[in-house]
Amino acid sequence: MPVIEELQAEAPALTALRRDIHAHPELCFQEVRTADVVAKALEGWGIEVHRGLGTTGVVGVLRNGSSPRAIGLRADMDALPMTEHNTFAHASKHVGKMHACGHDGHTAMLLAAAQELARTRRFDGTVYLVFQPAEEGGGGAREMIKDGLFERFPMDAIYGMHNWPGLPEGSFSVCKGPTMASSNEFRITITGKGSHAALPHNGIDPVPVACQMVQAFQTIVTRNKKPTDAAVISVTMIHTGEATNVVPDACEIQGTVRTFTLDVLDMIERRMGEITQHTAAAFGATARFEFRRNYPPTINHDAEVDVLREVMREVVGPAQTLDFDPTMGAEDFSFFLQKKPGAYFMIGNGDGAHREAYAGHDHGHNLGPCTLHNPNYDFNDRLIPVGGSLWVRLAERFLAPA
Repeated sequence: MPVIEELQAEAPALTALRRDIHAHPELCFQEVRTADVVAKALEGWGIEVHRGLGTTGVVGVLRNGSSPRAIGLRADMDALPMTEHNTFAHASKHVGKMHACGHDGHTAMLLAAAQELARTRRFDGTVYLVFQPAEEGGGGAREMIKDGLFERFPMDAIYGMHNWPGLPEGSFSVCKGPTMASSNEFRITITGKGSHAALPHNGIDPVPVACQMVQAFQTIVTRNKKPTDAAVISVTMIHTGEATNVVPDACEIQGTVRTFTLDVLDMIERRMGEITQHTAAAFGATARFEFRRNYPPTINHDAEVDVLREVMREVVGPAQTLDFDPTMGAEDFSFFLQKKPGAYFMIGNGDGAHREAYAGHDHGHNLGPCTLHNPNYDFNDRLIPVGGSLWVRLAERFLAPA
């Protein structure tokens, strides 16, 4: 059961829609135009539309038959706050905003499936088409849940798909259990006592305190957690000082922590706090430790992965159905999976060769790295009928008549 022929036939129109969204990127909770495009398309296919969940979210409801069972299919809609380097016709029209993660393509793939499901209706139950805002740091999934997503649209499971550069074009990849990590941020403010740099004994220098802390944090990873547990502590910013001949009053450290389990996260937060306070005290300084939990780990459910793998094999074959190597990146689909069974999976975006059609001065594509969150990125439009077919077959399998 390969890619659906009707979706191949609709590919040019869906590609044009994807590129229109790419040209008009909107940041988290600002996806008004994008939501309008989505809602108009769904309504044109006779699909019931609900708007406003999580501020700008859209939910399409497609019912058929009499079964009470329901499945949720999710696509994210927001762009990133970065400037695009490409200059092709559908490049971003807004400086400082870019679809550099493929959410435009995710939206197009789910719209492709919506059109086909509305046309064929070979399922018994309800398909909820969840177009989510604010995945890029805004926690749009959490906000949709707060607005009653699962109460208003009760579903038995929910699935999410993301394109993945580097995986073979049109392949699918999934794993059981943890697939993406939690995302958390920390900020430490060390307060010492400023002095002349030639007279350091008159002050308390916060800089060596910060250096000691940065080194000590890595011992949490190597000595406090089990070696078989995954975790990353990354200090990414140290800010201090205004002049070369002045010992500063204060120093600020910032960074991120990523784990696959909440137990490991709890331990890391506790140990970082202890090291912060005791290290500062040992030097006669004081410190304030702030830790903010953003997204929890994305943990797939075994039974839903099994169903998904079967559908993947039907659509692209066993050779193109791959095991995903979990990544320490984060995804707010995790909030959905805390509430409902489901799975988050990848569709291969290829290695960037699809951009050769744009290559050259006349077409304006910068053939730099085609990786996520890169100013040269562009979604591979050849995936639209492939991803759309997967969504259709998954809904049909999940809601197969008894």
